[in-house]
Amino acid sequence: MPRLVAPRLAFFYAAIFLVIGVQLPFWPVWLAARGLGAVEIGIVMALGLWFKTLTTPLAGILADRSVDRRFTMVAIAAAGLVGFALCLPARDFLALALLNALTGACLSALIPLGDNLVLAAAQRARLDYGRMRLWGTLAFILATLLSGSALAGRDADVILECLIAASALLLLACRLLPHLAVPARASFRAARGTLLAPRYLVFLAAGALVQASHGVYYAFGTLHWQTLGFSSRTIALLWAEGAAAEIALFFWGAPLVRRYGALGLVALGGSGGALRWAATAVTQDLALIALVQLLHALSFGAAHLGAMHFLAGHAPGEHSATSQALYAAVCGVVAGVVVLGAGPLYSAVDGGAYFAMSALSAMGMALAVMLARGAVLPRA
Repeated sequence: MPRLVAPRLAFFYAAIFLVIGVQLPFWPVWLAARGLGAVEIGIVMALGLWFKTLTTPLAGILADRSVDRRFTMVAIAAAGLVGFALCLPARDFLALALLNALTGACLSALIPLGDNLVLAAAQRARLDYGRMRLWGTLAFILATLLSGSALAGRDADVILECLIAASALLLLACRLLPHLAVPARASFRAARGTLLAPRYLVFLAAGALVQASHGVYYAFGTLHWQTLGFSSRTIALLWAEGAAAEIALFFWGAPLVRRYGALGLVALGGSGGALRWAATAVTQDLALIALVQLLHALSFGAAHLGAMHFLAGHAPGEHSATSQALYAAVCGVVAGVVVLGAGPLYSAVDGGAYFAMSALSAMGMALAVMLARGAVLPRA
């Protein structure tokens, strides 16, 4: 086991979530400042999510076939940095759509590859995945608060400048990742038994539905709060609050995994999402919205932690990166469909679009419960 493996993995999470902490809440604001409407923003983001479905599994396959997975991750991080830099002169819809697809695909590919390294390290050095992952959420909070403050009263291009700086740090973090010896030279053909197992496919559907239920929140949450009259700083605090609740879940997540199991956590996340989005759809009161944001601990945190532990136990080491990347890709394609429909839906009913997200989360919860109880497929 390499020296200082835990700090180097934590630094990777901090770096990538610095990028995400700027991009996720405020990228739609930047796109709107470049002249795109709600429907166009939905199309751009949906196309980006679908593009990930091609690139993320390919990145996983390349990583599984690589002796040193850092090389793949460094190349992807460099491409993401170039993509954000090219956004500086971009103005027309096609250029923005292509660059959004490139940068989004890079971030999407790096997250499961990083998760894969952390899960491998956790098994060998008895690291707690949740407590490693929370450093990313802490960085997300910091980035959201700082970028929200930077945006107040300034041109939206400050968001892009923050993304370029954070992407440069991410490139360094990938270069500093430890090398962990893993079985290499896996082929997709050899992985088919793992990746096409019925139990795994049902899990993909459950996890993807719960994660995709965040589609309206991710694409239009900030814009919706702006229409309610909330300031950029208030919106940043709301995003940060949800992330803080997620940190608490990750910090104390290990006992929850032991008590409820991986699929039990996914189901818990689905139930939290169903309640969260229904409440978000019906309230415009800041105090209630702040209370509802605490459910991010379940809708994302519990669902993600459960999914990571399911994946760690499902795929052998030589297929682990591919399995991880395929999960991320399926979540991406389902989210792409959701976001594409969310654009017209949000334009028509504003916050009422969250009711559809509540239904998706409830569907994911139902699948996870049935799978955990063996009502869908046997465990073997």
